[in-house]
Amino acid sequence: MASNVNPTVRRRRLGQELRRLRELKGMTAEEVAERLLVSQSKISRLENGRRSISQRDVRDLCGVYEVEDQRVVESLMEMARDSRQQGWWHAFGDIPYSVYIGLETDAESLRVYEPQLVTGLLQTRAYAEALVQGALPETSAADIEKRVQVRMRRQERITAEHNPLRLWVVLDQAALCRLVGNRLVMREQLEYLIEMSQQPHITVQVLPFEVGAHPGLNGQYAILEFADAADSSVVYLEGVTSDLYLEKAHDVQKYAVMYEHLRAQSLNVEQSRQFIADAAKEYAR
Repeated sequence: MASNVNPTVRRRRLGQELRRLRELKGMTAEEVAERLLVSQSKISRLENGRRSISQRDVRDLCGVYEVEDQRVVESLMEMARDSRQQGWWHAFGDIPYSVYIGLETDAESLRVYEPQLVTGLLQTRAYAEALVQGALPETSAADIEKRVQVRMRRQERITAEHNPLRLWVVLDQAALCRLVGNRLVMREQLEYLIEMSQQPHITVQVLPFEVGAHPGLNGQYAILEFADAADSSVVYLEGVTSDLYLEKAHDVQKYAVMYEHLRAQSLNVEQSRQFIADAAKEYAR
């Protein structure tokens, strides 16, 4: 498999194409499921890219949709083959948010609102270790190290020499006040945050307490956008036992508007850097 083939993105593109073929045929997911003697949920999971799809699935679906152009069928079969390959993150075993990692790996830009913590792509190793230990107290040392390694590997997207991920982070003041690890860990983390925010493709804004009620009170979320026009934007909502991915245009638009309000209510870039620097000095005392 070519190194630039992302199985998560391939599954998503393949699912979108299969949905398009179904809609052109004027069939519902329930009708397709009945024809193939499978559950409706399977058809839905194949179309939203959350489930691995086999070449047999593609062949059967193309038969139901009466796709006569063999070149189309072969192209879809090739996408199915690629989608069953493994991304770099699979080398670390079972990662709960592997779908998100696949999307993040291929994204062109990422907008994040973080109400409690420094976002993962901007964490130092010491901060990440302390965070995982505190958030998952029953996790073994080996699993903690695995999670930290994955987080550090993800950061290659923002440190890449060519075409790095464009990152915009709105960080609630609470993330600067919450002591993760110890005072030294926090000071180094905030200093690193300032350093990274000076990169031309990274923007960090602080949302101060004095703003009061704001559109982000419902919690953390991220908006991923992609260079390929065929890949629609995705809103990612992280959960404890499962995550939510929103791809419908009106859902993405609603969160995008919320994000604009958060950016407008936050300190500007220079004010934010000074605010973070002042917080870092407090941890140095």
